[in-house]
Amino acid sequence: MNTVFFHAHPDDEALLTAGTMAMLAAEGHRVVLVVATAGERGLADLEPGDELGEARMKELYRSAALLGCARVVRLGYADSGLAEQGGVADERPENAFIDADSEEAAQRLAAVLKEEDADLVTIYDPAGGYGHPDHVQVHRVGRRAAEIAGTPIVLEATVNRDPLLKALRLAARFYTFPPEFDMRSFERAYSPGETITHRVNVRRYIKQKRASMAAHASQATGGDGARTLGVLLKIPGPLYRLIFGTEWYVRRDAPRGSKLRHPLDEPLRG
Repeated sequence: MNTVFFHAHPDDEALLTAGTMAMLAAEGHRVVLVVATAGERGLADLEPGDELGEARMKELYRSAALLGCARVVRLGYADSGLAEQGGVADERPENAFIDADSEEAAQRLAAVLKEEDADLVTIYDPAGGYGHPDHVQVHRVGRRAAEIAGTPIVLEATVNRDPLLKALRLAARFYTFPPEFDMRSFERAYSPGETITHRVNVRRYIKQKRASMAAHASQATGGDGARTLGVLLKIPGPLYRLIFGTEWYVRRDAPRGSKLRHPLDEPLRG
């Protein structure tokens, strides 16, 4: 099976789909990682711009190698940043992904899907997980690209909101999250458990997932100090395994009432 994982920025793959990618690669499937942008507007010790984008792409290639990816593709759009959420649209760079024509961007991704003869593509849920504008665009562009290319399986990478909130509250007892981390935002983010169709157990690949996260060193610090990724990497092994040992997806065309446990499973009725 040929699989394409579509993400907005470097490090998104590490947080949401790294375990599934490592699992599929280990099983002999072809895994291709596509990013819309280089993440050059991410918060880091380096100033936003080309130098940061180059650093983040190097980290992406390192992460992809650790996960067993056969190919990495960058669509070539600019990182939109979070300006739209702050209402400052004019701060966005030219060619920002959020401003791209969705059809044109979908054609770019569809070309990759056709080249790879992809059986499966992952995108994000309609809200883009936590609402980043580039993540919302990934959903729109990815779904349309699958239609153009005729890719049969579309999985929305997400997180089961219910255990996530429990795990974060548990972690908060032991760690102080950075200032930008808003626990309340997760009450509206991602997907409620009742909508999840795929619960993928990736505990066998937890070392690869953690190594993938660690590869994105530029995102572990920045601004006033440690960032969310850096804090997550300090979580002790057993708790890390509990929090990140499952990856979550929604398949919209799955038969009602089915619970798919693996991206390659046939629907399990019941």
